[in-house]
This record gives sequence, C-alpha cells and structure tokens, in this order.
Amino acid sequence: MLIQGEEFKHIRRLQIKALRNVNDLFAGSYRSVFKGRGLEFEEVREYEPGDDVRIIDWNVTARSQKLYVKNFREELELTVMLVVDISASSRFSHTSQLKSELIAELAALIAFSAIKNQDKVGLLLFSTEVELYIRPKKGLRHVLRVIRELLYFHPQHRGTDLQKALEFLGKVQRKRAICFLISDFIAEDFSKEVAIIAKRHEIIGFQVYDVMERSFIPKATLTLKDLETGEEVIVDTVEQRIREQYERMTHEKQERLKRLFSRIGARFLSINTDEDSSSALTRFFKLRDRKR
Repeated sequence: MLIQGEEFKHIRRLQIKALRNVNDLFAGSYRSVFKGRGLEFEEVREYEPGDDVRIIDWNVTARSQKLYVKNFREELELTVMLVVDISASSRFSHTSQLKSELIAELAALIAFSAIKNQDKVGLLLFSTEVELYIRPKKGLRHVLRVIRELLYFHPQHRGTDLQKALEFLGKVQRKRAICFLISDFIAEDFSKEVAIIAKRHEIIGFQVYDVMERSFIPKATLTLKDLETGEEVIVDTVEQRIREQYERMTHEKQERLKRLFSRIGARFLSINTDEDSSSALTRFFKLRDRKR
C-alpha cells in the first residue's frame, strides 16, 4: 500500500490525533468496556449452587434429567467491524464539518483504539450497495488501509440501503464481533435485519447528523434538495406551523430509532457535526461504563 502527498499528511494528522486521544482519554475505557465481554462456548457441566440460571442448558438438562449449565471462556481477542454509511446524504452540513468527515474520523479513532489493544478491525462501506468490504485483520499497515478507504473512497451509488449492508454483514461475519453502525440513518426500515445481527454480535449505533436536519432556522423560503434522489422542494421556514410540523416529524422518527436500538439491546449515540470526534467517543465510553 503506497500513500503519498496530501493523503499521507491527512492520515498522519488523524493518526497523531487518534493516538493522543487513545492514550490520554479513552484507552482505559475501551479496555474496560469491551475486554472480557466476548465469550465463547467451551463445554457443559453440572449445575452448582450459585450458578446463574440464565446459563442453564435446557436441551442437555432435558436429555439427562439433571441440571447442566453452559461453560464459557473469555475471548482475549476481539473483532471490531466498522459498518459505515457513505451515501450522498453523508456529504451534507451547514457547518464547517461535513457529516462524512465526522463519520470518517469517528471510525478512524475506533480503529486505532482497537489496534492498540491488539484487536482485529474490519470495514464495510455501503450506499444502496455494499461498496467495499475489508476482512478484519490486525496491524498498523492494515489499519492505515482502512483509514485511507474511509477518507478517500468514492462510492458508485448515491442512495442508502442499510438492510442490504446488514444482510451482507450477517453472511461474511460469522464470528462474534463488535459492530459499529455509523450513519445518519436516513434510511428505510431496517429493524428486521439489525435484530438478526444483534443476536450474534454486539451492535453500537452512531448517528451523525446536522442540526438543520432536526429543525429549520426561521429565515425565509428555502429550496431543499435530496442529495440521494436529486428531488427538490421549496419550504417557507418563516411560517411557524411548517417549522413545528417538521420538528415533530423528525422527533418522532428519532424516537422510533432509539426504541429500535433499545429493543435489540444495542447502544445508540447521536452526534452532531458541531461536535469533535474525540469528545463524542469519550462521551460514549463514559455513558457505556455507567450502564455496564
């Protein structure tokens, strides 16, 4: 892999920023949150007083007429999968930072955190199709390739199909993984697919959004363009009724999204483009630690 010129400078700046934050801010949080949470089935043994009833193996118990429990061993090596939305809607922002830039930085920080802890990192970039899949591996060289693709990959499609991305993930990622879904989640219903994935993997949703996607600033008549379809609509943002209707609609959609992640037992964090990537990740780890 050869990285030259501005690409090298950009990745190097990001690497320095990431390593500083990994060392100073959330390296400890990463280890405490994820290390030891991966468990692999090893064997069954007879139930002993004090064992957690949730680990009883009811199939073996029914056959033997004695209580048996499942015995697990800790996975010392984890696999982190970055499932990243690169559809056209990610290239929007009314601030100095595009959603796509924040998405790439978040994923890069997670990748550097994982590799520092000797974990594997994989990447899945999606739009309406799976644009790129990189199998999970260890090592700095591998992570630098992942970072380069996050920053500079050019998608062939504009839309979003999270269902297809999750179906693909289910086929290629058999071993348990920590799957970060990083998207603006402006997508069709994907509840069925994400629930299936959550049965095998740990799911964490990072929603990156721009404040203009939640509420209109009362200015004047605006022409809004859907970056994925090209469709344009004219909206009078001065009219309070229009603003309230839009805010109510986006709020209801947001609540449905939160309920979905809660229902499947997954963590979910909303991050806006005014926020720094490292502070957003630090906020996630602190919340995650408190809820363990």
